[in-house]
Amino acid sequence: MYYRFFYALIMLTIPYIRDNRETILKRLEIKNFRNPELIDQIIALDNERRSLQVKTNEQQAEMNRLSKEIGMLFKSGEQEKANQVKKQTTSIKQELETLEQNLQISNSKVNELLVQVPNVPHPSVPAGKSEADNKEIRLGGDIPQLAAGSLPHWELAKKYNLIDFELGVKITGAGFPVYRGQGARLQRALIAWFLDENTRAGYEEILPPLMVNEASAFGTGNLPDKEGQMYHVTGDNLYMIPTAEIPVTNIYRDVILNAEDLPVKNTAYTPCFRREAGSYGKDVRGLNRVHQFDKVEIVQIEHPTRSYQALEEMVSHVEQLIVKLGLPYRIVELCGGDLSFTSALTYDFEVYSAAQEKWLEVSSVSNFESFQTNRLKLRFREPGEKRPLLAHTLNGSSLALPRIMAALLENFQTPEGIIIPEVLHPYMGPGNTMIS
Repeated sequence: MYYRFFYALIMLTIPYIRDNRETILKRLEIKNFRNPELIDQIIALDNERRSLQVKTNEQQAEMNRLSKEIGMLFKSGEQEKANQVKKQTTSIKQELETLEQNLQISNSKVNELLVQVPNVPHPSVPAGKSEADNKEIRLGGDIPQLAAGSLPHWELAKKYNLIDFELGVKITGAGFPVYRGQGARLQRALIAWFLDENTRAGYEEILPPLMVNEASAFGTGNLPDKEGQMYHVTGDNLYMIPTAEIPVTNIYRDVILNAEDLPVKNTAYTPCFRREAGSYGKDVRGLNRVHQFDKVEIVQIEHPTRSYQALEEMVSHVEQLIVKLGLPYRIVELCGGDLSFTSALTYDFEVYSAAQEKWLEVSSVSNFESFQTNRLKLRFREPGEKRPLLAHTLNGSSLALPRIMAALLENFQTPEGIIIPEVLHPYMGPGNTMIS
């Protein structure tokens, strides 16, 4: 992995789109976005909007001129002439109302199209269509050689009464596991340890709401892109969070920070809720794919000149968590076809599941540049400057628990029981160094 210098880009504002049409289309092809008509429609609508704005300004200026003239005429006693001029303003008022209505419609049309355009990927993002084309950055740890008769985590969970998947189906439905006894304790230990490690690294702990409104989901780019993936509480028009990134980042919506206050670093533990629509037919055994799961998140608000350095630091931080747990892992850079709608650059962390003989994703660490902050109106002001600038946002899983739990159970199983990693011993309580 290498340091990436600041990439100066105010993402997907109208001026940037107008001035860089070809560059945007070329780079969005990396994300398999091939809809140049959408970009051209935005530019055409913006031309229409600009024309309406010019006409509105001209008519408003004429209205102001006539109003001053009317006042002067009344003041000089020329009442009849003043009333004649007043009649002229009636038609201008009507035209202004029409212009303002059309301008509002035009603004809405432009915004409706803008939210359909994904973030432009960083120039270093490799081309590719799917996760098969992701670029491996490095490997770490040793893959364990399990003894004959070793079990996958869903069988271990049943053997040691750690997680009850059938009970979750009874209470709620598939994908809502119930953790019990030492399984619940291990889950709690992981959450506490992740939070402690994050706060020691300078992240302020946040305990946010588990539901958000439309404005919050829009601000982070989850609406309209991931509307079908979120659980919608229709009676109150709220959304169950798929990640703590949404409520934590929205703390700073419509906020202007001072440059000297950057970076802002937050961490949060929350349950997360995902419908996982379209995932049927994939490997959904045990904890591999669930609808409710626990996750600890890290979020940064950073100066644009430092956001890629911050990304590397976040990657290093997450890597050390996995190293301390003793899990074999790999880091991959996502190709354009696997990159999310909102991300400019993403690294995924995967741990190796020895019993399943496969890699399991446990974290994504991403730089969104100014894509989210443009939606959130999250800005910062340099000392002595009047005009605020858009900040950059980053976030990462630190870590998502289901597949970490799965890998721990599988990789550390022995004939005598499941060994608990040493870093978790203080969190498990006396005598709980092994599940047996």
